[in-house]
Amino acid sequence: MRGSAIAKIGTMSLNFKFAIVSDPHITLPHTLWDSPHRFHLGEVSIPALEKILAHLSNLDLDFLLLPGDLTQHGEPDNHRWLAQRLSQLPYPAYVIPGNHDIPVETANGTSIGMADFPTYYPASGYDNPRQLYYTHPLLPGVRLIGLNSNQFDAQGDQIGWVDDAQLRWLEQVLQEFRHERLLVMIHHNVLEHLPGQANSAIGRRYMLGNAPALLNLLRAAGVQLIFTGHLHIQDIAYSQGIYDITTGSLVSYPHPYRVLHFQTDRQGNQWLQIESSRVEAVPGWEQLQTTSREHLGARSQPFMLQLLTQPPLNLPLTAATPLVPDLRYFWAEIAKGDPLFQFPHFPDPVRRYFESFSAISRDGTPTLIDNATSLLLTPTPISEKIRTTPQQVIGRLNDKI
Repeated sequence: MRGSAIAKIGTMSLNFKFAIVSDPHITLPHTLWDSPHRFHLGEVSIPALEKILAHLSNLDLDFLLLPGDLTQHGEPDNHRWLAQRLSQLPYPAYVIPGNHDIPVETANGTSIGMADFPTYYPASGYDNPRQLYYTHPLLPGVRLIGLNSNQFDAQGDQIGWVDDAQLRWLEQVLQEFRHERLLVMIHHNVLEHLPGQANSAIGRRYMLGNAPALLNLLRAAGVQLIFTGHLHIQDIAYSQGIYDITTGSLVSYPHPYRVLHFQTDRQGNQWLQIESSRVEAVPGWEQLQTTSREHLGARSQPFMLQLLTQPPLNLPLTAATPLVPDLRYFWAEIAKGDPLFQFPHFPDPVRRYFESFSAISRDGTPTLIDNATSLLLTPTPISEKIRTTPQQVIGRLNDKI
């Protein structure tokens, strides 16, 4: 039997399984951008998705989440292909727009506009074709809230922002369904996944500009789980009772996806067990992991130079340039999750900065939770995250179920 929500006296025992495929950037062959500088391997998007769906077909899932950047760059043909493919699945799939899905405010012949997006996905959450956000029941006692974080400023540039009308709608939804387990999906990151991300010129464009306003509403309603994309990395962030679980891109190294199992143990505690997998190969790309890592590393130099020459390091170009070769795979390690870095030959401030991206707790212990872990979802907010090793957490979970 698929996921169940069994009513008990005064409580509800929830047990369901779902998957996340993020930033698939679906690219039909005739739409492929053939640029030597592109980061995305759009040509593997469809075969990689098919490989994942074949695996998921054996798992008795309750639903699938796709947190945005569904298409290469908002092409109508790519949206149509994905919508049709999702409609063929034996379980429901829910989507939200990413910045690549609605890159222009009004359709221009190459890409769809904001108002067009819901019309492509009526079976994937968008019951209202005039609204870019929605709420949908997943199971008895479990509800999804799909938010739109894509807006355009006065200059016509894309920004990550949840508009006031949407926030007012969300406040009403949170109140109306306050007794259900609420899952929130939004494209832009709501919590920091990188050190100093919100204050970094490079990192903050992946974050929601008005994240504090959204977080205040969600915390007040007891929401604990947010699912994001956009950053193309495997990471789980936590702050004051809320987890932001971001999933890497299907078309970027290491081509990951997640399978999550929500369980209630005999004591009534609720857990979210997370496992991650990777697409190792597709036809024509038999060494996908190696090829993709090299593809990312070969394009990393400008990005690494920015990290070295911009705040907080502010190195002169003459000092930064010799360090770049040693950072060739830095972003690839970040992308795969649970990174552990050592740069003993770097100058001390530079070494400390880059090693701060490691998955290390305050006491110096590796905390490898980004790809496989189990999260205990407490009924009241936690004041401070204590990162626990997957072995410790899963051991406790297995003892209780």
